[in-house]
Amino acid sequence: MGLDYQAIGTRVRRLRKARGLTQQTLAELSDQEPSNISHIERGATKLSLPTLVNIANALEVTVDELLCDSLPASKNVLEREVAQLLADCSHLELKIITETVLALKESLRRASLGG
Repeated sequence: MGLDYQAIGTRVRRLRKARGLTQQTLAELSDQEPSNISHIERGATKLSLPTLVNIANALEVTVDELLCDSLPASKNVLEREVAQLLADCSHLELKIITETVLALKESLRRASLGG
């Protein structure tokens, strides 16, 4: 499995916005040019390891949080992300989400078995 630069960029953008940072501020915190942050967020450029580490440090996350879409061993990152997404849901929202996930999981497993 190769690196999914689009997914990395999407995660960087989401984490940046969640922390209330502009691209300019993230660029300053990670020793990057603002245009480079823009390119990274769009998945239009490959990141060097030092750049990835600088961005992770600026966002106060681990590198595996940025790379989890490209690392099958990062299942725990995705599980934490789901838990955070569900943490503020109402009972009704959780019920609907659970039913949706069950149906999706069943459909995915049927598809992977051919049928």
